[in-house]
Amino acid sequence: MKPFPKKFKKFLQTSLFLLVGNAILAFGVAAFIIPKNILMGGTTGIGILLSHFIPVETSLIVLILNVILLIAGLFILGKKFFFTTVVSSILYPVMLGIMQRIPGIEGITDNLLLAVILGGAILGISIGMVMRVGSSTGGLDVLALMLNKWTHLPVAILVYVCDIVVLVAQLFAGSTPESLLFGIVLIVLQSIVLDKVMILGKSQIQLFIVTDKFSEVRHALLTTLEAGVTMVKIETGLLLNDQDGIICVIPPRKLYAATELIHSIDPNAFITVTQIKEVRGRGFTQERLQRIEEKKEK
Repeated sequence: MKPFPKKFKKFLQTSLFLLVGNAILAFGVAAFIIPKNILMGGTTGIGILLSHFIPVETSLIVLILNVILLIAGLFILGKKFFFTTVVSSILYPVMLGIMQRIPGIEGITDNLLLAVILGGAILGISIGMVMRVGSSTGGLDVLALMLNKWTHLPVAILVYVCDIVVLVAQLFAGSTPESLLFGIVLIVLQSIVLDKVMILGKSQIQLFIVTDKFSEVRHALLTTLEAGVTMVKIETGLLLNDQDGIICVIPPRKLYAATELIHSIDPNAFITVTQIKEVRGRGFTQERLQRIEEKKEK
């Protein structure tokens, strides 16, 4: 049986992340945000606001707003953006309409603080899943990208500005100042969780090692830990001696083994430990994946 082509696997992964991510997002909004009247940004926040004045479901308002912004994005940001965003822009409102019809979904919890915490976490997870495959949930993200093209301000700042404007608009529409504070907590939690989801499984540890026994340490890291190393020319600060330094990137689970291994060779080795968000390319992901595939074939 032949394995699936890489492009087909990528397509399946992207489709799955988009489907599950939008479903989780719709569930979080339907279960925690709308029932508790929690203020939130984006087109969902605008939809919640307008639903108080227009006898139309929030999901339909969000769909209309997303389509309008999507069409504007097509003309301003181009076809590539349009095709990478169109799925979520339509899928999310549809999922939201389905979730709102689940019996009892609005009564999962009566605790407002718990709803804010769970809502922020779920929104962060779901949006992070969508963004990990290079897509977007649409909505005011599209507006932020258009404003970025005109103003050249960072997209992240523009997204926050748009969300704050939506929150304040809901405040003037009759929401309490406490609701605004809960809305801010929701956005902060969403941002924190989103950042964690984006780097989940990609975060690595970088060691920078200065030792007189650099040859032995280099050999041990390559053979014992099967870790890639890079040698760099350095000059010591006190004696101004020329020697080699070692840069080594490893998974977090190997940190203890690596430091013990280095200190077993040179107890006086100088080691700095830095967490990095992602590593790609030759010497790390490409060659490691190749070795894994070779072991599987054997």
